[in-house]
Amino acid sequence: MLAKVLGSTVYGLEAYLVDVEVDVSLGLPAFDIVGLPDTAVREARERVRAAVKNCGFEMPPRRITVNLAPADLRKEGSGFDLPIAVGLLVATGQLNVSAIAGRVFAGELSLDGALRPIPGALPMALVAKHAGHAFVVPADNVRETMLVSGLPVLAASNLSELLDILRGLCPSLTLPEQTLSTAVATCDFRDIAGQEQAKRALEIAAAGGHNVLLVGPPGSGKTLLARHLPSILPPMQPEEALEVTKIYSVAGLLADRGALVAERPFRAPHHSISYGGLIGGGKIPQPGEVSLAHHGVVFLDELPEFSKRVLEQLRQPLEDGSVTIARVSATLTYPSQFMLVAAMNPCPCGFLGDKLKACTCSFGDIARYQGKISGPLLDRIDMQLSVPRLEYHELTERAQGESSVSIRSRVEVARKRQEARLKPLGIFCNARLQHKHLRKLPVAPAAEKLLKAAYHKLALSARAHDRILKVACTIADLAGSDAIGEAHIAEAISLRTSAGLA
Repeated sequence: MLAKVLGSTVYGLEAYLVDVEVDVSLGLPAFDIVGLPDTAVREARERVRAAVKNCGFEMPPRRITVNLAPADLRKEGSGFDLPIAVGLLVATGQLNVSAIAGRVFAGELSLDGALRPIPGALPMALVAKHAGHAFVVPADNVRETMLVSGLPVLAASNLSELLDILRGLCPSLTLPEQTLSTAVATCDFRDIAGQEQAKRALEIAAAGGHNVLLVGPPGSGKTLLARHLPSILPPMQPEEALEVTKIYSVAGLLADRGALVAERPFRAPHHSISYGGLIGGGKIPQPGEVSLAHHGVVFLDELPEFSKRVLEQLRQPLEDGSVTIARVSATLTYPSQFMLVAAMNPCPCGFLGDKLKACTCSFGDIARYQGKISGPLLDRIDMQLSVPRLEYHELTERAQGESSVSIRSRVEVARKRQEARLKPLGIFCNARLQHKHLRKLPVAPAAEKLLKAAYHKLALSARAHDRILKVACTIADLAGSDAIGEAHIAEAISLRTSAGLA
């Protein structure tokens, strides 16, 4: 007998429906799976065989053939265990065919029949809703599917329970209410001593989504400043949160299996990371750190310690906001609109330009060290500022600085101004403005004159010119100004050039 069950597979960030065809016929006992399955899918035959037997169902000694259609789409993951098992039970007459009509099945089986959660349930739920079907998932995935409003969901914790639900013998598990993943702030800007210019730069970066490079001697507070950045980042828009949650679902990194990711991601990979880990890769390309930080932050501490080959991979994602990974088996595009925040010493010993400690590096050492950061990559970093050694009175000052709550409130006001202005363009922050948009910005004549003088005197590139204008636009938003003034341009120029690396 032949049975057809709907399953689903994830390809990149998108899910596709798959017809799982199960044929049980006379012949020598065998269990074959065809239709471009990967190793995890081929191993489903052993899990399904054991799960069906251990749940008390009959596993006939027949020839079983499973076809996953369309056959030219590569299938991966353990999510086909459940549709294969259900199809087998229908094909052997142990389950009525009407019980599976209009339903998409996805889930991994353990040997005792328990249903295990799978990655990518959110995009699968989206495609099931688009097709007008109900979605059947393991209990641990049900909260994730609840993020798709209006989708009928059936959930169970094991195969026997699921069959009782399909037969109408017992109700599905009660679906929990949708929850938001909110992080409790464990750091506050008021705890950082001194470094007012750096704090101001990070406020501007958070308000406009700009890239920042912090350059200074060891112990000046570069890493501390960067790790406090999440405490002033604005909350994500609903569209942004759903995009990020979808990426984390595919990567299998969703906290609590179903909480909407409401806090902006903050990814801080070690400098030993490979280019595949940073950009994404694998036989079937998976999202890398730049995609996991979509609408959030990638923090690269000790920037020159990263492989130059790895750093150069950042140029295209920083410019385009997406990354395309081509492999023999697949070519996939992942979004990567992130803020790059980096920290570095000015030289190998770390004390170039320090007022108290002399630098011991030769000119060649300094040139080689700074040369690890290429000009094209530096050109894509909006603000490059010096973070000097703290003075003793700053370090011992008892009066606390401004709190993260206060700074974040200004950031949110600035983002709301940008949202009102940029929403028709389909973007959320000034950092994503294109050159054609910048030409329409209201710039005061004096500000235009200053920017022109800086363009020639500092030998700025066209990209640097545009990025200064974007930062100035964010400064104007923070000031509540509808036009970009001379003071806004002047501050944007100083924040780009204070590190002396450009």
